[in-house]
Amino acid sequence: MGTLDEEVETAESSERTEEDEQGIEGMNKTERLIEWNVEVLASLLEQIVGSRGGVVNQIQSLSNTEKRIGVGGKTVLEEFTPVIPLKRFDTEELERRRRTITVDIGEEARSQLRNYISTISGMYPDNAFHNFEHASHVTASVKKLLARIVNVDDRNGLAASVPTNSVDLVDLAEHSYGITSDPLTQFTVVFSALIHDVDHPGVPNAQLVTENSRWVRVYKKSVAEQKSVDIAWDMLMSDEYAELRACIYQTEEELLRFRQLVVNTVMATDIADKELQALRKDRWETAFSNADSAAKLSDGYVESEDRKATIVIEHLIQASDVSHTMQHWHIYKKWNERFFRECYVAYRQGRADADPSPNWYKGEIGFFDYYVIPLAKKLQSCGVFGVSSDEYLNYALANREEWIREGEALVQKFLAKFNEQNAELTAPVGTLIGKLQE
Repeated sequence: MGTLDEEVETAESSERTEEDEQGIEGMNKTERLIEWNVEVLASLLEQIVGSRGGVVNQIQSLSNTEKRIGVGGKTVLEEFTPVIPLKRFDTEELERRRRTITVDIGEEARSQLRNYISTISGMYPDNAFHNFEHASHVTASVKKLLARIVNVDDRNGLAASVPTNSVDLVDLAEHSYGITSDPLTQFTVVFSALIHDVDHPGVPNAQLVTENSRWVRVYKKSVAEQKSVDIAWDMLMSDEYAELRACIYQTEEELLRFRQLVVNTVMATDIADKELQALRKDRWETAFSNADSAAKLSDGYVESEDRKATIVIEHLIQASDVSHTMQHWHIYKKWNERFFRECYVAYRQGRADADPSPNWYKGEIGFFDYYVIPLAKKLQSCGVFGVSSDEYLNYALANREEWIREGEALVQKFLAKFNEQNAELTAPVGTLIGKLQE
């Protein structure tokens, strides 16, 4: 077995033996993923605490603010804002932090972090696709893209930041629009990736509307995404995670920025809502078109940079959510089969109107043409992610071509494999709807 990084990023598609499943020091796959996520988030927490000079005070004074968030009849989606003001650091502060000795967040905070992630893992249903392994896969992509955000180097212009576990906080020329200079922003985007599909129902939001789910009556739209935020947030606010929260934020401003980043990042993963997607497209055009120079004059330079940072973060999580389409063919094929299985299970259980298999082949081509490839090109055009944007686009194009060649045969293999393994799954359409509405 390799490292936990390799477990998430490179070993995903391999067929595992019984010995492999025991993994590192006797841990099973879920336990390994939990430990990997703990290490990633703990490292970012150390950077947050280090940016404050190692200070972690009790935050009882913030309890009233914590209690006000998410209450009062306002839904998560209604908290969305098109521009999140990010924290700015001057050059002297950034250089000072480069020399800061690594800070340990302490055993209690680390224990609470591990307990939180372990509990979150148990809140992911055993869906074929939308499960804890998918959340970890998305987290790995977010971590990779953050680590490869480019910065200006005095010697040779654009140069990639540290490409492995750490993320270079120094962003002297603001090529990341402030994203990499603020460890709280980095932590929050990674945290959001981990929680973005908590308690996923295994069907799209449109199906929940068809079933008249009680959650539709609560949230109206972006149902699964809003519910994930509420579940994960409510748990984090409990007393047993007080030391963990004190590492994340120390002031009301940090708490509110943390909340806003969580809301915007998770809400961006709802790519099926046409209205929300149209709004994101318009915001991207505003931020990165030639007209942005006029916006800088009218809104101010900082707000213009914050607008760019906000929309880049949303596209970063969107790309990570479908990152399997922009990675090696065998990884794409594995996760494509898993998604097919999840959709086909929903159909066989009466939770989808149509059999997905006849249109799966053409549907994937359309997904590449109208979503994945344009998204990869946006990552490239924003000028933030360095060589990773080229890598993601090249893999997307290559996978599309491979799918054109092999996709039709693969769909038949997916279907035959499913039917062989699930002959007993023969519930007629509609038999489960009554239970699902309870």
